[in-house]
Amino acid sequence: MGEDRRLAAVVALAQGMAAAHGSREAWRAAAAGACRALGGSFAALSVWERELGRLKVLVNVGELAEGEEEFPEDEAYPVHQFAEITEFLHEQWAGGGEPDAWVETAEGPAAGQPGYCHQRVAALRRRGRGCCVVAPIVLHGRAWGELYVARPAGEPVFERADADFATVLASVVAAGIAQTERLEEARRLAFTDALTGLANRRAVDVRLERAIERHRRDGAVVSLVVCDLNGLKRVNDTHGHAVGDRLLERFGSVLSLCGAMLPGALAARLGGDEFCLLAVGPPADQVVKAAGELCRRAAELELGDGVACGVASTEDPIGPVRSARRLFRLADAAQYRAKAERAARPVVAGRAGPDDPVVRLADEPSQEADGERRRFRGRHAP
Repeated sequence: MGEDRRLAAVVALAQGMAAAHGSREAWRAAAAGACRALGGSFAALSVWERELGRLKVLVNVGELAEGEEEFPEDEAYPVHQFAEITEFLHEQWAGGGEPDAWVETAEGPAAGQPGYCHQRVAALRRRGRGCCVVAPIVLHGRAWGELYVARPAGEPVFERADADFATVLASVVAAGIAQTERLEEARRLAFTDALTGLANRRAVDVRLERAIERHRRDGAVVSLVVCDLNGLKRVNDTHGHAVGDRLLERFGSVLSLCGAMLPGALAARLGGDEFCLLAVGPPADQVVKAAGELCRRAAELELGDGVACGVASTEDPIGPVRSARRLFRLADAAQYRAKAERAARPVVAGRAGPDDPVVRLADEPSQEADGERRRFRGRHAP
């Protein structure tokens, strides 16, 4: 391959990774771009999971052999079977060298060999491939994983120049992975509460809008639990804000634990002492049961005074829910009633009969209650 074509291949790989939305697309773009650039028929990207001592395959592209999947769930290999990812890199760096790529064939190692790898050679034969080029991926100065590109048996064997080019491609892949990780970390921070590690209000708004769209489209049950942690101000005033923060963290853990009772539920801190659970799919009774467990566990916390908890579900008689805002108002009204009544159990919108006061309260723009004006999030919505 000429220099111009190789440069174009590098640019195409970098652009493909830059255009990816999320890690999986970036992995696929990296493997597919390297496969095309090196004239391979198959490529894979693997990560070294140090804590598990294994190479885990993230993505396979190209001509897949029997048993291979594009995004395998459990394709992994003990790292001691492929010692070059650790020993070879360490020896190279210790000697002042660079983590260069190498070529192996179905007959044994070829160019730039780190040592004979029986398992890799056996895999080539078993899958009808004649040769492969393996390029270590180095991220933040550490071995991250490897890029693997293969050709079928009978095709020309990769040469030393191909291995050198694979080393360049691996460095481009590393840069792309680093950029993807930075973007995902930025997204994570944008949707995560810094103190508790739960989702934040922004994440709830996005997820709830999608959930209500799904409810309108196919009738999926959407339930929202809104809760207010009682006694936080007293804890802050008496023991200091550091202790108050510990209470918020402890309750966040309890919320997460109870949310696990509802498959796929989102546990979030809305701000201050307000939290919520968003569940899509589970029946309303199951959500109410989880909310009851949340109240019980919150009451057992060493600090604070339990929690005021309100529930609203599209499965209950609350009228049509055409907007995320209305479901939020209903859950908020139920939580407000629970707080006013000092209820030890969750108050559920729509379960107090045809003239449910919670539904009335939610559907009014504002409400006088015990001399205090309660303003709900957003304006009245049908």
